[in-house]
Amino acid sequence: MAKIAVLPGDGIGKEIVPQAIKVLKTVASKYDLNLEFEEGYIGGEAIDKVGKALPDETLELCKNSDAVLLGAVGGPKWDNLPATQRPEVASLLPLRKELGLYANLRVCSLYPELVGASTLKEEVVKGTDLVVVRELTGGIYFGKKYREKVEGGEKAVDTLEYTTFEIERIARTAFEIASKRRGKVTSVDKANVLESSRLWRETVTRLHEDYKDITLEHMYVDNCAMQLIREPKQFDVILTTNMFGDILTDQASMLTGSIGMLPSASLGGEVALYEPAHGSAPDIAGQDKANPLATILSAAMLLRYSLNCEEGAKEIEKAVSQVLKDGYGTGDLAQEGFKVVGCQEMGDRVNNYLLGEENV
Repeated sequence: MAKIAVLPGDGIGKEIVPQAIKVLKTVASKYDLNLEFEEGYIGGEAIDKVGKALPDETLELCKNSDAVLLGAVGGPKWDNLPATQRPEVASLLPLRKELGLYANLRVCSLYPELVGASTLKEEVVKGTDLVVVRELTGGIYFGKKYREKVEGGEKAVDTLEYTTFEIERIARTAFEIASKRRGKVTSVDKANVLESSRLWRETVTRLHEDYKDITLEHMYVDNCAMQLIREPKQFDVILTTNMFGDILTDQASMLTGSIGMLPSASLGGEVALYEPAHGSAPDIAGQDKANPLATILSAAMLLRYSLNCEEGAKEIEKAVSQVLKDGYGTGDLAQEGFKVVGCQEMGDRVNNYLLGEENV
């Protein structure tokens, strides 16, 4: 039996996660997987119910599971809390740290049917297929932070730190992934300005000696941001730091037509975490407008990386592709010739393909 910790969280999390669970149950029945789902509180909902964004009970649930499926956290209701108590900071960061999830994989692959949904020209984005490997438990998000009084006001300090060990393990992950793809790693840093980036570049270059069959290039983060828009097809695997990866993956999501198409996996510890790359979208929460595909595709990654069910993962990805080929999409994917459907129907249509049923 495999135990899955389910953390719907806030906003649209409660709508998109059930669609992924529905699909996982269907695949489980086809591949004789015995899955047990147990739900926990996280984020703003947890603050409201128990006064803490990451309750001890939720953390224990995650540690004692085989994988974690997360929806989204945060919303305007909790925006006025002190920074360290906001759902995004007080739940996601410690959860990643406690589970040892140092490697975040975000797949950015453009389905042919969604070329028209991208804001870029077809000849630029068509064929885009890249993976961002983001270091997840170090860097400026986890460095020392403080404020102090100075003449004329305050000074705020956020510390950016990386160790050789942290860089080596995430770089090794990127090289290993590239070895199973097209064999190219683009390491993104700001080595012309930041000392931490100079150590990053030196370490990645040295580790590359163990992966001579992989092509390695270095790129400054500002140039990478420009190149993602100019020529995204040049990238295979992008390796980068916590903050740079956070920013670049949101930008890369637009290459796919919508951030609602970006799944992610956070790996490194014994228990991996899977979640869509988008946020809680409180403006459309409870309206059946959310796009569940990133969460469903995250469930496919759960099958691939945590349950070793590659065929089941491929079936889900094929079902998503087929629904798009049939011309169905949620509002964020709307384009000429598409029929706009709600979150529930989108999940049903993917599930129907997995069941071998007709989508009418």
